[in-house]
Amino acid sequence: MSVRADIHARFKLNYAGFALDVDLNLPSQGVTALFGPSGSGKSTLLRCIAGLERAAGSLTVKGEVWQDETHFLPTHQRPIGYVFQEANLFPHLSVKANLNYGFKRQPHRHDGFSLDEIVDLLGIAHLLDRKPERLSGGEKQRVAIARALAVNPRLLLMDEPLAALDLARKREILPFLERLHEALEMPVIYVTHAANEVARLADHLVVLNQGVVQSAGPLNETFSHAELPQQASDAGSAIIEARITGLQPQWHLALAGFEGGELWIRDLSFHVGQTVRFQVMARDVSLALTADHSSSIANVLPAVVDQISDGDHPGIAIVRLKIGKNYILSRLTQRSLYSLGLSVGDSVWAQIKSAAIVE
Repeated sequence: MSVRADIHARFKLNYAGFALDVDLNLPSQGVTALFGPSGSGKSTLLRCIAGLERAAGSLTVKGEVWQDETHFLPTHQRPIGYVFQEANLFPHLSVKANLNYGFKRQPHRHDGFSLDEIVDLLGIAHLLDRKPERLSGGEKQRVAIARALAVNPRLLLMDEPLAALDLARKREILPFLERLHEALEMPVIYVTHAANEVARLADHLVVLNQGVVQSAGPLNETFSHAELPQQASDAGSAIIEARITGLQPQWHLALAGFEGGELWIRDLSFHVGQTVRFQVMARDVSLALTADHSSSIANVLPAVVDQISDGDHPGIAIVRLKIGKNYILSRLTQRSLYSLGLSVGDSVWAQIKSAAIVE
């Protein structure tokens, strides 16, 4: 299925010490992640899309002009749902009353989710009679997302919704965000600086740095660009989407197949046929000129060198490898790169530990 780029956003905004200058075509389906370090302009861009910042430029959503040189649709007239870092629930209202407030903003609903569907999707039926003070951080955010959906938006904006949560609460809410990813037909624009959230949720990626777009496109290809700042570090990684094709219960392993090969990964209660996404950390990928199946490394895949860049420290190199239509990265020393004699276009074997692959 092809994805149409039906959101066109062009903004210029100048502050003291910061300038935003973007020109983007975004898909009208799936989740687009705005990714980059703090201060890169992610939240500012989101606020421009919402109309909360009045930047110069234009915004068209599925053929409808929300902003141009002569027209500016105010925020309350834009059919958006907005989820902030903090839940911002009405403290004097119950969860159900908070949701009903959202529904009342759309008195003539002909489509969209019903209250029961939203409650089921976010798993909050047992919370409906509670006040926000009796909710955990993760529960508050699930209710905030439900309230954003209750207004029947054409576009859902999420500004680092997990940033204020501790690790346990993040793990609690991520499965519900994945359910949203599967259930929503509306486009979602999701701000984050966390690579694992990108890996689990995004279809399309926009990488921002100092107010400009460094890279934009489909998730795997864009996230794996070796020259991006985060990829030069020890935390550099690539993302692969695959389908579970086999299980080895006795070893707690699952076989994940994708165009270009198969990888043994840890079995996290997967089932055959299930679609999974995972990160392959660059530091966990070694390279060889011949296939070696005699070591403890279970995954040995043929690949082609696509890019070579410098790492974040002297003597470190980052190599981007193409495997089918997918990309992974390898972090190695310049000495190893020289010893292997690698150049762009060369064929190599990528060696990846099963235990190192991150869901």
